[in-house]
Amino acid sequence: MTPSPEPGPSATPAATSSLADRAGYDPGFLGPQVPLPTPTDPAIEIVPLPYTHFTVLLRPDRQLAAATTVAIDGARLRDSDRDSRWRLDPRLPNGHQAGNELYADNSLDRGHLVRRLDPVWGEPGEAERADDDTFHYTNAAPQADIFNQGKELWLGLETYLLEHAAEFDRRLVVHTGPVLLDSDPVYRGVKIPLRFWKVVGFLDDGQLAATAYILDQSPDLTAAEAARALAKAEAEGNPPPLGAFRTFQAPIRDIATLTGLDFGPLPAADRMPTPPAVARGTERWTPLTSHHDIAWRLPENR
Repeated sequence: MTPSPEPGPSATPAATSSLADRAGYDPGFLGPQVPLPTPTDPAIEIVPLPYTHFTVLLRPDRQLAAATTVAIDGARLRDSDRDSRWRLDPRLPNGHQAGNELYADNSLDRGHLVRRLDPVWGEPGEAERADDDTFHYTNAAPQADIFNQGKELWLGLETYLLEHAAEFDRRLVVHTGPVLLDSDPVYRGVKIPLRFWKVVGFLDDGQLAATAYILDQSPDLTAAEAARALAKAEAEGNPPPLGAFRTFQAPIRDIATLTGLDFGPLPAADRMPTPPAVARGTERWTPLTSHHDIAWRLPENR
C-alpha cells in the first residue's frame, strides 16, 4: 500500500466512464488456475469490481475491499507519470464505498491496495488505463501516516516484488487486503482495519508456489491503554490510534484463518517452512527487518 495524492478533479477519460469494458483479473494468468479469494462464510456479501489487470472484491457493509487481486506481467511493465486523483466508482452507490469524507482533515493516508504501478503493463493506452483505475476509492484503505521503518519495509516489499518481476520477466499474482474484524475501531462510520495482508503466487520450475506477509499497524499498547487511547480519540473526533508498522512473513493458512477467505490452491503451494504446530498467532510469524529475513525468496530464473 502506498499513500497517494489528495483527491480532486481528474482530466482522464476513465474518471467519467462507466468502467463497463473492464475485464479484471484473469484467473488463468499464471497458467495454473489461481482464482479470486472467496469468503468461507456465505453470509458475507462481496461485490466483484473488475478494472484493468486487477479486480477488487468490495464488502459494502465495511465500505472497503475485502481483497484485491492483480496480475503483474514483468516482461510488459511500463513506466507511468500520470497525475490521477482519487474518485468513487460509479458502478456502486456512494454509501457502499469509503470516499474522501473518511480521509479529509486527519492523519490517515489513502493506501493503494493494488499498488499503483503493478497493473501498468501492455499497450500504452492499456497501461495508462490500469494506472488510472488504481485511483478508485474501492482500491484504497486507511493507513497510518507515520513513515517509520516498518512502513518503509512494507513498501519496500511491494517494490521488491515489482522489480523482481521486471528483472526476470516473471509473472506474479498478488492478493492484498485488510484484515476486517468486527472488533475494528470505528471512525466516521467506518471500521478501521489494523492489519493488512499480501499473498503472492508465482511459478517455480513450472510449479505453482506462493508466499505471504502480514502488516500490523496495531498500537503498541496494553489492552487497557489501547481502550483509553481509543476512547480519547473518539471523544476528540480523531482517528483511532495506530502504531508503528510491523511486517511479518506468515503461513498462508494463518491469513486464510484471519480473513475468512479461501485462497484456492495457494496454501498448499506455500514455500514458507512449516512453523511448529504448537505455535499460535504472531509466534508462527517471522518478523522481517529486511528482505534478507524472508524465509523463501522469489527464484531468479527466467
